[in-house]
Amino acid sequence: MVSLMLTEYIQAAMREAHYEMMEDKRFFASIPACEGLWADGDSLEGAREQLQEVLEDWILIKARHGDTFPVIGGVGINPQRAYAETD
Repeated sequence: MVSLMLTEYIQAAMREAHYEMMEDKRFFASIPACEGLWADGDSLEGAREQLQEVLEDWILIKARHGDTFPVIGGVGINPQRAYAETD
């Protein structure tokens, strides 16, 4: 279940990625909802692949530090607190 949630989150983030060609003809890629996350590559496909790798690392680092994640495309991966009922 967790794996499916991560897959859906990564797919949603990649759908919101922005790409642009820089002056040196390399491609710059970013995901606006993921502050500070960007990549570049010699080709559009190379930038896309690098962006996904960076996104996966970004998720691991944020999880390790207990940071919260932005909801992207309606997909959230923040842990939900379980509340126990008391009598």
